[in-house]
Amino acid sequence: MSDNGFRAAGYPWRLHCGRQALEQGLKEAVQRAGARRAFVVCSPSINRRTDTVRRIAAALGEFHAGVFDAIEKDSTYASVVAAREAAAAAGADLLIAVGGGSVIVATRAVAIFLAEKDEPFRIMTQYPEGKPAFSPRLMAPKPPIINVPTTPNSAMNRAGTGLKNPDLDHRMEFFDPKTRPQAIFLDEEALLATPADLIRSTGTTVFAGLVGARAQLDANPLAAGDEDQAFRLAWRAYRRLAEEPDEAALRLDLCLAAFLQNRAEDDGLRRFRGGVFSGNYAVSTALHVRYPRVGQGESTSVVHAPRIRLSEEIEPRGARRVAEALEVWRDGMATRDAALAVADALERLYGRMGMPTRLRQLDIPREDFPRIAGETVKNFNANAGARSPEAQVAEAMRLLEAAY
Repeated sequence: MSDNGFRAAGYPWRLHCGRQALEQGLKEAVQRAGARRAFVVCSPSINRRTDTVRRIAAALGEFHAGVFDAIEKDSTYASVVAAREAAAAAGADLLIAVGGGSVIVATRAVAIFLAEKDEPFRIMTQYPEGKPAFSPRLMAPKPPIINVPTTPNSAMNRAGTGLKNPDLDHRMEFFDPKTRPQAIFLDEEALLATPADLIRSTGTTVFAGLVGARAQLDANPLAAGDEDQAFRLAWRAYRRLAEEPDEAALRLDLCLAAFLQNRAEDDGLRRFRGGVFSGNYAVSTALHVRYPRVGQGESTSVVHAPRIRLSEEIEPRGARRVAEALEVWRDGMATRDAALAVADALERLYGRMGMPTRLRQLDIPREDFPRIAGETVKNFNANAGARSPEAQVAEAMRLLEAAY
């Protein structure tokens, strides 16, 4: 335990997990929220290639108000505006997000746009020149949200929202704790309907984040317990995905790992997106937002090991903790050697999983590197403080070259 005190935050939620979780508890969850017009938000593939939305409609009966099935990858602003109009026309008083991180994030934006009177560009995170970024406070009550994740993802029980908008030089970002879900349904059938390659990609993002979190040394007892269990679940499940891609238990465990990691952060574990062992969140985000063909997992795996190898200052105890977790630690190992052993182990694991480990495997043109690096500057999750554009761009360029 830290020598200092700590703060933890709890949020109301109910987690439903297992076979036919939707049939067993969804209608009750809607009624508990006091809603009568539950509106489903999803992507085209969820509605047209799986029966999950039809199962939801059957489970809800008279409480089902309709569906919008055109949310685009990376939660585009245009698709969110269209979803907001559809939800309003249906008289929605509760939103059900069915899908991966893009849909879950988009649904939070729909809730914000339904409730807030000011226009979106005024209430999004602002980036004043030469000053820290800030997120305006969003005070209007929001319609309740229920999440039905179809992939392991860290969006399922958070409150941040980032929308892709090609008319801007950065994502539209919003933060409102009132958009946290009242209930989450980890339904086996819904998870099994997701293609194995998508589960592999999103599982990579979850696993990589937990590798970075292992380097933290100041977690309080509440956060440490959740983070430890999250890593154990992800370490076991992720490695087995290559041999058992259609095993429901592995998909559920990766989802639970993401849920627990988020809860650890609520309990005081710092988001470790700038740490040596965390890859580079800003570069990864810029890659998958700029190139729709690139998944979040792929944009993570190509920079993870290179980021570690480039690091000049490495905390010895953190390096040992990560090396032990990945089973590459040897007694008497120097800190630098431990970090390099971690990088090598990650590269081998990603390769075995069929994930790319070099940017050239994604067909990213080197002439695009300056644009990609420039897009890392305005990313609130990666850097909420005062920006140093030249230094941040230079760091991103160095990593992109190393990852190529």
